[in-house]
Amino acid sequence: MPVIAGSDAHIVFARAISLVFGYIYFITWSLSFYPQPLLNWRRKSTQGLAIDFPTCNVLGFISYTISTAAFLYSPTIQSQYAYRHPLSPETTVRFNDFVFAAHGAVLCVITYSQFFPTIWSFKVGSRQRASRVVLGIFWGSILVVLLTIILVRTHGKDGGNDPSGWAWIDVIYSFGYVKLLCTVVKYCPQVYANYKRKSTEGWSINQILLDFTGGILSLAQLLIDSALQADWSGLTGNPVKLGLSNVSMIFDIIFITQHYILYRARPTPPRYPAEDEWEGEQRPLITSEN
Repeated sequence: MPVIAGSDAHIVFARAISLVFGYIYFITWSLSFYPQPLLNWRRKSTQGLAIDFPTCNVLGFISYTISTAAFLYSPTIQSQYAYRHPLSPETTVRFNDFVFAAHGAVLCVITYSQFFPTIWSFKVGSRQRASRVVLGIFWGSILVVLLTIILVRTHGKDGGNDPSGWAWIDVIYSFGYVKLLCTVVKYCPQVYANYKRKSTEGWSINQILLDFTGGILSLAQLLIDSALQADWSGLTGNPVKLGLSNVSMIFDIIFITQHYILYRARPTPPRYPAEDEWEGEQRPLITSEN
């Protein structure tokens, strides 16, 4: 693949484009968190939204916040990254990635809280609860991170500070992979719910359009940054950012197809069977008495 070379003017221009792309995708991705909770608020209902989506988002974005913060502000993680990626020792994580992650975590918690009638007084399906699959992934992901910490403490060299063995950067990578896993899983129940109802009623398409735009720009920024470093290991060194862009865009295309082609102009369904039928028996992540 080509790299960006030539005059200093070309390099400065490429860096400027990367910076602009970074802030534009930060804005579009950040805005994508608002349409769904606002739609829930206008409808005074969460029906049509599979609760697995915000459940995964809460875990995913808290993990992503920890990951980006470590790459930006931890000298230990930065030095370990440089050791493992000598050809491109500078991480491609940027400040706007961290702000986006932290902002997203807050909005995801707000959206998840809308499933509690005692807080918002919204109409919630009688069995709108996280599926067993998602609950397994939720607690399993936390367990994997804890096991990674134990491995670093017990088998890492110099208490995990030597990157040639188990090191603290592996813990940070585990947080990143939790975010990637949550991104892959969180969309599936919503795709299924839309399919069962033959409708996207209650699911905001605006968040998908914003997310799709942000995904394209995020991928473009990552490609430019790696080209500037003349080493494409910058892509493999930041697999979470690359994976997030690709996976999200694939599901965005599916949702766009459902909304504008497959289930266009269909009447509002009288009930939301998919929310009751997904995974058969379901259990809440946090039980509460209403």
